[in-house]
Amino acid sequence: MSRNREWVIGVTHLIKPPFDPETKAFRGNVRFIHFPNTDEREFSRDSLSELDGFLVWTPSIGAQTIRHLVRCQIIVRYGVGYDKIDLSALNTAGIAFSNNPEYGPEDVADTAMGLILALQRRLIQHDVLAKTYASTWQENHLAPMLHSPKAKVGIVGLGRIGTSVARRLSPFGYKTLAYDPYVSNGMFRALQVERATSLQELIDEVDVLTLHCPLTGETDSMINGELLRGAKRGLLLVNTARGKLIDSLDTLEEGLVSGRIGGVGLDVLPEEPPGSHRLINAWRRGEDWTLGRIIITPHNAFFSDHSMNECRFAAAETARLFLEENIHRNRIPVE
Repeated sequence: MSRNREWVIGVTHLIKPPFDPETKAFRGNVRFIHFPNTDEREFSRDSLSELDGFLVWTPSIGAQTIRHLVRCQIIVRYGVGYDKIDLSALNTAGIAFSNNPEYGPEDVADTAMGLILALQRRLIQHDVLAKTYASTWQENHLAPMLHSPKAKVGIVGLGRIGTSVARRLSPFGYKTLAYDPYVSNGMFRALQVERATSLQELIDEVDVLTLHCPLTGETDSMINGELLRGAKRGLLLVNTARGKLIDSLDTLEEGLVSGRIGGVGLDVLPEEPPGSHRLINAWRRGEDWTLGRIIITPHNAFFSDHSMNECRFAAAETARLFLEENIHRNRIPVE
């Protein structure tokens, strides 16, 4: 592969010029074409045909785009998940694919911890209600209230982010369990995390459940009403991974209304931005029953100034390594 030519690299929505981290990764030997649209159907076909590599974030990349990538050798996702990439079409086209797992596990783990603590300590509810207190103050307790050393936290997925969460939970005194059939017993022992042999076993045991696995055919809708029927009453559920790991907003609404779910902290949703749904509408209106029990953030758990720069540089560097040195970092098989 050539090291001398100027590479033409596409960059999609969410990343805006100037492309300084990407330029640094390519050592200046690059020309960028920006695709600012969130919908791949609006991509310029002529521009797609110029690309040697494609760095993608928000849009789905399907066959209708891939058929026009006649020079493209590699697609790299800025993020970790790749559920919106048509791997079969990439295989047919002979285009390599990589994701970008190195950046920001600490930021996602910090967000998960923040959501756990905010729900457990009922901080948002305290903040809102404290504004209404006049003649009373300290006697306004909110119950039930979990005590960390007596609480069990379940982690689904013990990869980079799940591991970072487990390490953060330990100093707080939580008992930590995890379910991940693809991780060795040695890793569980090193982290001092108890292994659950099934997702149902995990759900049945814990007071708090936090999700840290990719969205795949295996994990799609893995959290559903039937599974949650075995949960302890008042389960706190945190999701900073993918919205569709939970089968529906209906399941969350039913659990919250019944009290089976005590509260949810969601950085991700099945549809983003969310449309009209009873749960979403009640949250937007700040209805009393949602107060402090529904915390939603706009898919920003990954973000910090440092991690964003790190993410952008690493994704571009992965593309450059493939194009110039035939090194396929973070390879995701496309067959």
